[in-house]
Amino acid sequence: MKDTIQQFEQVMASCRELFSKKLHDYGAAWRIMRPVSVTDQIFIKANRIRSLETKGVSLVGEGIRPEFVAIVNYGIVGLIQLELGYAERDDMTPQQALAYYDKWASQALELMLKKNHDYDEAWRGMRISSYTDLILMKLYRTKQIEGLEGETLVSEGIDANYMDMINYAVFGLIKLDFGE
Repeated sequence: MKDTIQQFEQVMASCRELFSKKLHDYGAAWRIMRPVSVTDQIFIKANRIRSLETKGVSLVGEGIRPEFVAIVNYGIVGLIQLELGYAERDDMTPQQALAYYDKWASQALELMLKKNHDYDEAWRGMRISSYTDLILMKLYRTKQIEGLEGETLVSEGIDANYMDMINYAVFGLIKLDFGE
């Protein structure tokens, strides 16, 4: 379990580093995105991963790693947008955005640790392509919940689905970065 925590934190640190660099370049322009648009952006990334896994070739020269990083970062953006609502303009400093990023990254780690305890690190025996499929399934669930305007009968909310997508993407990154 010690390795898992260290690997999770290393992967999240690299995702945060890219997020921070993009904040420098673009500001928090993502603040204008409504949650449904964030969901669609994650869908594009997950669909591209599945396409690359299936075809085995990338014509634009990027592999699946950057897409998993994007899923982590957009998942956190989605959680921020659910918490604050979307804005009409970039209304957040990079420091504020990183504070929210850290809050949600910490909660993702906390959730992973709880589930990892209960499931006994079963994710380590899974294939990366299974994480992709699970992320896509969570996206279809999220789209359904969004279509219901969040009114579910027994299901977890959109936030729980974003958290699971983040964690599945981190598992994929751990496997890509550290191997099986």
